Amino acid sequence: MTAGPRRPPQLRGRRRLPPLAVRRYGTRGAPVVVLHGGPGAPGSVADLARRLGRRFRVAEPLQRRSGTVPLTMARNVTDLGQVVPGPVALVGWSWGAMWALSFAARYPGRVRTLVLVGCGTYDQDARGRYRAALERRLGPSRLRELAAGLAGTEAQRRRAFAHLGRTVAEAESFDPIPGRGRDPGMAALDPRGFDETWRDVLRRQRDGREPAAFRAIRCPVLMIHGRQDPHPGSRIAESLRPYLPQLVYRPLDRCGHTPWRERQAKEPFLWLLERWLERSDASARLPTPGR
Repeated sequence: MTAGPRRPPQLRGRRRLPPLAVRRYGTRGAPVVVLHGGPGAPGSVADLARRLGRRFRVAEPLQRRSGTVPLTMARNVTDLGQVVPGPVALVGWSWGAMWALSFAARYPGRVRTLVLVGCGTYDQDARGRYRAALERRLGPSRLRELAAGLAGTEAQRRRAFAHLGRTVAEAESFDPIPGRGRDPGMAALDPRGFDETWRDVLRRQRDGREPAAFRAIRCPVLMIHGRQDPHPGSRIAESLRPYLPQLVYRPLDRCGHTPWRERQAKEPFLWLLERWLERSDASARLPTPGR
């Protein structure tokens, strides 16, 4: 009997990692992948993914939890590559928009179009503006108090991380839809996963890898950003445009960081997002000239 191919020496003894958990919505329409924020906040776009499932075949991957391997951006992109095999529309919110950009830079042929919703920051200036906006809304002492709670046992950190997330989410909103409690699709938060991934995000920016790597992205890119989001949308767009000249920036009035949960911006946001996704699908299905 002929022996099968042997694994390379550097891979022998390594435990094969399970693929990411993926939730799916909808049974017809173009394939769309929706990426959550955080990092370490799996399920934070579950309600948006469900809504898009009315028109599209939607996948919602959940970031790997910390503890098995270091959660670098390279690891997160590799994980995503295992569950996003073909050309899709990629919609990322907050850190998920950054995850989407990193993925599209490595696998440009797998992404038909990119939509960045409330995208995170790519330079110190934008991060400084974001922190200043939060301090105006919460007060600097409140921010320090929330951050101090992250020191402690794992259980204490998890509780403090959840409290920090809720408090910041309220501060990042403009006119949130009332009566919205915790979405049942929200999974347990992962503060260690946040730390590992965000440290690597900043390291990639310091050493010049990102956003320079985004030059490899050739698909259309739409950036939707609330005007009242403390993340400075126009500044973030400016930092990306040298590498993404095709980027289309669409600010939304009376809108914070999570447009689909904003009373005044939800419908304009969904209209814009769904039209863009439908148009990209129609373009992908156009016959090739001469055939």
